[in-house]
Amino acid sequence: MTLSRRTMLSGMLATSLGLAGCAASDPVVHASADPDAAPDAGASPPAAPAFPTIDRTIASGLAVPWSLAFLADGAALVSERGTGRVLRVDDAGAVDEVGVVPGVAARGEGGLLGLALSPDESALYAYLSSETDNRLVRMPFDGGLGTPEVLVDGIALASNHQGGRLRFGPDGMLYVTVGDAADGSRSQDPDDLAGKILRLDADGQAADGNPFGTRVWSLGHRNPQGLAWDGERMWAAEFGQSTADELNRIEPGGNYGWPEVEGAGGASPYVDPVVTWPTSECSPSGLEIDRGVAYLCALRGQGLWVIPLAGDGAGTPQKAFDRELGRLRCVALAPDGSLWVTTSNRDANGTPGTDDDRILRVVV
Repeated sequence: MTLSRRTMLSGMLATSLGLAGCAASDPVVHASADPDAAPDAGASPPAAPAFPTIDRTIASGLAVPWSLAFLADGAALVSERGTGRVLRVDDAGAVDEVGVVPGVAARGEGGLLGLALSPDESALYAYLSSETDNRLVRMPFDGGLGTPEVLVDGIALASNHQGGRLRFGPDGMLYVTVGDAADGSRSQDPDDLAGKILRLDADGQAADGNPFGTRVWSLGHRNPQGLAWDGERMWAAEFGQSTADELNRIEPGGNYGWPEVEGAGGASPYVDPVVTWPTSECSPSGLEIDRGVAYLCALRGQGLWVIPLAGDGAGTPQKAFDRELGRLRCVALAPDGSLWVTTSNRDANGTPGTDDDRILRVVV
């Protein structure tokens, strides 16, 4: 039976460490930071993370920029969800089209979503919605795009809950977040790729060492769209249904509960999130981690959540740019150490300004 998130929270809020008096709109930390934990060298979070500030606008007038993949020269490849275009945007603000990915069908939340460059920059991977499915493709990249090769297809398609984030992990494998295609039963089906995080080799096959011997790395997800690492620790951001958005610490083979549990408070074998937010304050998409601090883009919450990490736990989140920039979709660490953040005000849920959508350079 599906557990009510509201019922679960009522008993938990009173016992959450340091949060007995928090407001209903505040995030809840479910696993407190361990001061004796030993994070990887250089990843220990500051006691009070420095707050990010906007340095400048890098580019404007874009159409729902969904993902950023940095080149070694400091420029980024940017996907536009609705147009299927891949743009090259450099730090000086030059915007050039490098190609249009064929076969993109932009309906609802679908379209051209995540991008990831191979480590040698010879290939660009893209997650996209076609007329019939969600799929992963690989294109030769030499400054322009070659013909796509389909690596994984047949992923369930709906008007929403596509997932779609791509990132190469510290182990060299390609990780893919996949939404449940608005059918929660898929998330608990180990033979269905929907509602999962996948771990693939460079050819899209199941990577060696995967917990089930398939492409699946973790299951029980609703709509994960953020993926990042703190050393070897893997984290994911996930949309809740109506009451609880999540930041999860991802373990191989972990079951994160959806649709049996939304948020925290589920019984074994479900893994609780480390932090939850009311959906009005978050709707998380992009995620990045730098020097032990997680930065999480909020769409409905319209801000950038700043979350200190320690070991497998977290400190108190704070929101930067609260309602100042509108909906935020993607955050990525640039080679120069700055953060690039994209707005998503030209999607169906935003109210665009005259310069939207934008890419902003943020410094900490």
